[in-house]
Amino acid sequence: MNIRQLPQNLANKIAAGEVVERPASVVKELVENSIDANSTDIRVTLKEAGLLEIKVTDNGDGISEADSKRAFMRHATSKIAYDQDLFHIRSLGFRGEALASIASVSKLTIETSTGDKAGTKLYMEGGEFKEEGKSTARKGTEITVCELFYNTPARLKYMKTIHTELGHITDLMNRYALAHPHIRFTLVHNDKTIFNSKGNGNLLQVISEIYGMQLARNMYKVEAESLDFHVSGFISKPEVTRSNRNFMTTIVNGRYIKSQALNFAITRAYDTLLPIHRYPVVVLHIELDPILVDVNVHPTKLEVRFSKEKELVQLIETLIRDTFKSKTLIPQIEQLPKREKLKTEQASIPLVMLSQNDENEIAVTLQQLDEEQGNRSFDVNIHQVEETIPPLIDDEGTENYLDDDIMQEQTENVRNEERIPMMYPIGQLQGTYILAQNENGLYMIDQHAAQERIKYEFFKKKLGNPINEWQQLLMPLTFEFTTNEILFLDKHKQLFEDVGLYLEPFGGQTYAVRSYPNWFPAGEEEAIIRDMVEQVIKDGTINVEKIREELAILMSCKRSIKANHYLNTDEMTRLLEDLRMMEDPFTCPHGRPVIIHYTYYEIEKMFKRIM
Repeated sequence: MNIRQLPQNLANKIAAGEVVERPASVVKELVENSIDANSTDIRVTLKEAGLLEIKVTDNGDGISEADSKRAFMRHATSKIAYDQDLFHIRSLGFRGEALASIASVSKLTIETSTGDKAGTKLYMEGGEFKEEGKSTARKGTEITVCELFYNTPARLKYMKTIHTELGHITDLMNRYALAHPHIRFTLVHNDKTIFNSKGNGNLLQVISEIYGMQLARNMYKVEAESLDFHVSGFISKPEVTRSNRNFMTTIVNGRYIKSQALNFAITRAYDTLLPIHRYPVVVLHIELDPILVDVNVHPTKLEVRFSKEKELVQLIETLIRDTFKSKTLIPQIEQLPKREKLKTEQASIPLVMLSQNDENEIAVTLQQLDEEQGNRSFDVNIHQVEETIPPLIDDEGTENYLDDDIMQEQTENVRNEERIPMMYPIGQLQGTYILAQNENGLYMIDQHAAQERIKYEFFKKKLGNPINEWQQLLMPLTFEFTTNEILFLDKHKQLFEDVGLYLEPFGGQTYAVRSYPNWFPAGEEEAIIRDMVEQVIKDGTINVEKIREELAILMSCKRSIKANHYLNTDEMTRLLEDLRMMEDPFTCPHGRPVIIHYTYYEIEKMFKRIM
């Protein structure tokens, strides 16, 4: 066997396989370089979703003539110099391999200047310099990448449709705009502008430009700080959900990242406020000392490793939970603007009144955006949205704004001290929904969901604080396990005993249980024990809290009144009074809404009493 060093151009192509996966990868690397160069205006121009041409233009620091060629050498970077620099990374790029990798699989032109004199223009094919000359003295850099993968046809054949590739790039640009609201980002495809952010530093305005005004109206501003972390941003109200986690954006020191631990922390914080398999819209900025995060664990730098992850997770969960504890979360039916095209949410979102605790900047930002758009006509729409794949805005870049009347209502304070006002029942609809009223309008209450919430909180409290006693059985419960399951049971025997469950061999592959904790509900004993065994086999531990949570949900559902069950006035009044005493009275344990509110203003508007 002969060992040889690979030629430079071949090594670059291999490196490109890790760095340059698709056109979006090129956009990512070039835009990050522009951000690191202190740019305040970054423009990305595409032809055929970048497969034909990608051009990134910025007004950043530029590159000197002496460094222009050196920038295309492998592992050439201005971001780090010593080993210890790897533990204090604040820039988005630092490995020095992106430009070399991109140039090796494309035809690339760079024009750059530091602004004090004529700049440098270079042309490369397949990583080799072909032409060199002078550019204008405009401060900044423009890189044009043509015929991506022209010399690696095997890679080219794996590209998806133009729509798919454009979707990846659009999503990427959205993330950068959310991460750096002080930078103006523009995305142009085939001579049509499809995204443009103002770059004025207002994060809520960026959210409205990406997701639409209706969603921006339904965001709460959040902020918290610990000794090591500062977390700020916006979270959607619980009724505004999506079917996947793609709308949850976490940004660490200006870098968009994907973190399963942080995503789980966010969804756990929403708890039963979210319907099953639905996820919130969240944009969180996390600032921390770079020494506490390792960004060098993945070639695309999308994944990071935190040294104090548990502390950060706890801070985020507490922040979101505390935010909702002070809010009135009753969905309010509003009239929404009629447009031929909406953003790719494809429908409008139910609105909720902003509480007094919301920051003034939310109202100011939304008011400014309203004034830019003017008044429009309205239709009634209370459907929940279903989104499509990226991009997150439509090809026209259309926007969906509310008129000044609704803006005024949206910014009214919630004056009631209680999170749920007094409601007086006036009847039932189909034996399923309680109709109630007060001075604020009409309310519809799902009676099953309401009683589910009441019983859920009762059972959760009862199961969460059990007396440390055990139920002795006259006849033991017996279970048969496979040989593999028995190996786990024997290995983790102490885990079961720690929660008061003693499994004894009963001959062959059978085990017996002669006692169990008294918090096991009658009729659910065998199911709970089976769940515990499955947890130990899967996770090597027993999550008693999770088991109790699932039991509380199960029992509340089984023992609540169902639809088509007629109640008298006293029964409805008692149910509404009990609901007002709940900690989280706005959703059932499965995340479905309990109450919907129609204001008198909106009712009169629907009947044309107000025009």
